[in-house]
Amino acid sequence: MGQPVTFLRTVSPRPGIVRFELNRSLTGMGHERYKAGEEILGNRPCDELARRLLATGRLSSLHIYGSVVTAELAAADDSGLGDVIAGLYTYYVPGVEIPSDEELIAMVES
Repeated sequence: MGQPVTFLRTVSPRPGIVRFELNRSLTGMGHERYKAGEEILGNRPCDELARRLLATGRLSSLHIYGSVVTAELAAADDSGLGDVIAGLYTYYVPGVEIPSDEELIAMVES
C-alpha cells in the first residue's frame, strides 16, 4: 500500500551529479543538505528519503529543494536510487503485516 513516487532522472553537466525531479514536493520552499556519515535527526519526508538514499552507500552528499533531489555520487554507479525514491511512501511491502480494521480504529481512539 502507499503511492509510488514518480520521478524524472536527469544528469548534470558536472560529472558525478544526478538529479531526480519528483512528482511531489518534499521540502516546500526550504533547502536541505545532507552528507554521508552525518546523523539525520528529522522525521520529515525529505529527512527519511535522505537517510534511505545515503544508506545505499552510493552517495557522498544530497541536496533537496522542493521536488528536486540533487545527488553527488560517491561512485559511478547510481543503480537502485530510483527504487529507493519510488518506495518512499510505500508502507506495506512483502513481509509486513497489514493492520486489521479493529487495530486501526484502536489506534485512532487512543
